[in-house]
Amino acid sequence: MTPSSANPVSTDPLPAHPPVGLWSKYAHVLSMGVQNTLVYRANFLFRAAFGLVPLMATLFLWQAIYADKPAGVAIGAYTLAQMVSYYLLVTVVDAVTAVAEDDWQIAADIKDGAVSQFLLKPLDYLAYRLCLYLSGRLIYTSVALIPVAFFLFFQREFLAGPASSWGWVLMPLSVLMAALLQFLIAYTVALLSFWVLDVSTFIFIQFAFEFLASGHLFPLDILPDGLHRLLLWTPYPYLLYFPVGVYLGRIQGADLWQGFALQGVWVVAAFLIARFVWSRGLRKYTAVGG
Repeated sequence: MTPSSANPVSTDPLPAHPPVGLWSKYAHVLSMGVQNTLVYRANFLFRAAFGLVPLMATLFLWQAIYADKPAGVAIGAYTLAQMVSYYLLVTVVDAVTAVAEDDWQIAADIKDGAVSQFLLKPLDYLAYRLCLYLSGRLIYTSVALIPVAFFLFFQREFLAGPASSWGWVLMPLSVLMAALLQFLIAYTVALLSFWVLDVSTFIFIQFAFEFLASGHLFPLDILPDGLHRLLLWTPYPYLLYFPVGVYLGRIQGADLWQGFALQGVWVVAAFLIARFVWSRGLRKYTAVGG
């Protein structure tokens, strides 16, 4: 889909007369990202609506699994209501944090030589892409809220509230760190374009690991305890499983604070790795013309 020619939107990261000050520049990028993303609001609405189809299939599957069991019986310590609540919350967190086209756009910027302008202008590329990611998530979440809210309303009998009042505070904090971690992982994978012509294979491999190990496919705590605890040392559970577990009270006590510490460590580690890969990639980068 291309923007309407009747209302063209600038894609230049800096205006002809940019606002003064560091924060003003990135505020402009954020505003520009919102304007660009608004062009695709109808596309986002349909994507969000049809994205609920796999969720419906998953819920029907689990309802069929629980149908042959007595009421209130748990599978992996999850009752039917808790299992449905888990998937509903995963859908919400995924809508808020998922990377859409950012990794592909970063790879295209490197391949096409568009990053050259960031070497000449006082604008950090990582911060620039983060602003665009945040603006995209803001618009997508606002648009997706319509079909998701309807779906949650019809499933309200299964949707559980937070296990404690702390859930309203700790879950947003965890979701924020999950969004940063999600972006930094995608950003770093896309930077492999400095070395290879096509990063699609790496993007799909990373997505496969994320889909399986983040808790998107199933709650990780229904796995054998050893495998579950091993996965918690990787960054992927902190993208979906951990924020949802915090809300539902599945993660408490020492495990809760250890989880927040590990999530924070992974965010910092992902940022440092992204910086390192960028600096190394620039040594390989060449661009012709301008």
